[in-house]
Amino acid sequence: MKRLATATAAALLALTGGLALAAPAGAASCPSGEFCAWENANFAGQRANWSGDDGWWESWIADTDSSWANHGISGPGIKDHVRVYASAHQGGPMTICLTPGQEVGYNGVANDRGDSHTWAMNC
Repeated sequence: MKRLATATAAALLALTGGLALAAPAGAASCPSGEFCAWENANFAGQRANWSGDDGWWESWIADTDSSWANHGISGPGIKDHVRVYASAHQGGPMTICLTPGQEVGYNGVANDRGDSHTWAMNC
């Protein structure tokens, strides 16, 4: 009986410990179905959001993006990845690509480089 109680307690501890380590889903405030970019790290400051492609970001977010979230809708045949580019009209190098549901609070390589984006089938 003591072994059963110990095993049960160990299993419960392992389960709750695993849950405590899981990151909260949707930590960034970004509407469902949209791609969002913030001017500051960790989803702070002013936010821009889009449901479709944008070939030329507004001046206040262009080259000032520091965190990103892809809350797009996913499914068969749906473009659900977001590619961010360093130049207008999806030109220049890709700075970051987000998979469905991905949130990035900061990326030193992509920081302050985005000028446009497109929804795609993959990265």
